Amino acid sequence: MTLPRLDHRAARRLFLHRHGLGQAPAGPGKGADLLGVIQDLGFVQIDSINTVARAHDLILFSRRPAYRPAALKRLYEDDRAPFEHWTHDAAVLPVAQFPHWQLRFRRDAERLKARWRNWQGHGFEDRFAPVLRHVRDHGPVTSSDVGGDEKKGSTGWWDWHPSKTALEYLWRTGALSVTGRTGFQKRYDLTERVIDETLRQSTPPAEETLAWAASAALDRLGFASAKELAGFWDIATLAEARDWAASALARGEIIEIEVEGQDGSPRRAFARPDVLAEAAALPPAPGRLRALSPFDPALRDRARALRLFGFDYRIEVFVPAPKRKYGYYVFPLLEGERIVGRIDMKADRAADLLRVTALWPEPGIRWTAPRQARLEAELARLTRLAGVSEVSFANDWLRAPG
Repeated sequence: MTLPRLDHRAARRLFLHRHGLGQAPAGPGKGADLLGVIQDLGFVQIDSINTVARAHDLILFSRRPAYRPAALKRLYEDDRAPFEHWTHDAAVLPVAQFPHWQLRFRRDAERLKARWRNWQGHGFEDRFAPVLRHVRDHGPVTSSDVGGDEKKGSTGWWDWHPSKTALEYLWRTGALSVTGRTGFQKRYDLTERVIDETLRQSTPPAEETLAWAASAALDRLGFASAKELAGFWDIATLAEARDWAASALARGEIIEIEVEGQDGSPRRAFARPDVLAEAAALPPAPGRLRALSPFDPALRDRARALRLFGFDYRIEVFVPAPKRKYGYYVFPLLEGERIVGRIDMKADRAADLLRVTALWPEPGIRWTAPRQARLEAELARLTRLAGVSEVSFANDWLRAPG
């Protein structure tokens, strides 16, 4: 049987529109508008690295240039409109999704206990009751508020003392919630004091949550394999995503299509029945150049980024400096509907400068004067997010295409 085919240009355009990058970046970037961005994306990954801005801030800024970090802090800590938990990594999610995380809590309870016993031993389990009692009696805590002498032997980020491990376990399994962050350190409180009772008492059956997870993932991706549906929220297993797809196909809720990649090769995917008509009706993305976070939801799946954009990206934070091809934390550059380069830059806040160390155009991209003007306009916008005033370029900043 010949499947409907979504050509490469249409697939890329649809994907960018579903990720808020096919539209002109505009809007107040706060309050209900900001929550709407998070809802449209499904979640926004949180990351601590702050060479220019933290990942979550740049993800939101890329879609709402008026956005400032204080807006997310208010939405999160004061309005309680999003909550923080785990998808494939730590993320902020619309609080309306909290009931579906009950399944995640139950599944993580045994999975993490078994995994972390191998890592930490059994000591962290003995700290559950004392840690909960401390939080109940004293209110929100950070990991530095619990553990006492346990912390003396800690040597690194993943060398958690037993009480820190207990805090993380109790958060990952729903007894505690993150109520905010001090710097980048999480503050934990009892979930009953953070999440509205109606949401806490709502416990959908597992099959309802699994159907929601697969369906909601497809709506945000535009087209996806079963593996991509399972990996989006990291709630459903691959087998469960396949089961949902088979049932949804039988009901006529989705169809199978072929999606053409950058290299012209087709790949099977699931999509909504009207996907081809929707893609054909979409306007081109604006020609504006945008610096994206390496953790932007449009690029997080590196294999999909390679198929759709021909963009082969590897984060080199953990690569020894002499072995890096590009740099410690390099930002992809999106222009219109193409990734045109990657830029190594860092905010030097003491000098009040955004320092550009290097830029590598993608193969086949000429770095023309108009493109340079678009880059400089984007960097000027970024200075406001990074908290600096000016941009400086190193002498040899423009490199040969990667």
